[in-house]
Amino acid sequence: MKSIWQSDACEELLARAEQLQPTAPAQWGKFNCPRMLTHVTDGLRMATGELQVAPKKTPLKFTPIKQLVIYWLPFPKGVPTAPELLSRSPGEWAAEIKQFQEALRKFAADSERRDWPEHPAFGKLTAKDWGVLIYRHIDHHFKQFGV
Repeated sequence: MKSIWQSDACEELLARAEQLQPTAPAQWGKFNCPRMLTHVTDGLRMATGELQVAPKKTPLKFTPIKQLVIYWLPFPKGVPTAPELLSRSPGEWAAEIKQFQEALRKFAADSERRDWPEHPAFGKLTAKDWGVLIYRHIDHHFKQFGV
């Protein structure tokens, strides 16, 4: 299972970000590519605690459902997300790419952290959980745009 804590997995996502094009068509869903990029960047900001996201009442907070979704089940397409992860409008493309790369590097450098914020849907997560979830979330959306 790939994790953002693995340097090769992190570098892979950084390289894939360089392949994104702002006009690339989505293979599914409602996002355009710039909107997707702000969404995954803000997801990283949420994971570091920089962006506050209201908790949701969901069965995903309970074991073993949480582990099944984070580690085993394919990410579903078209699942609703927190409104806070949709509130920022994309800016200039090169600046958005740079913000994503900086947020990803910042997150990846924090593997020893112990005080992770709670995920709005999954609740309390370990560093291992966060590493896998972040990788899988970004991978899911990059695939949405053929990267």
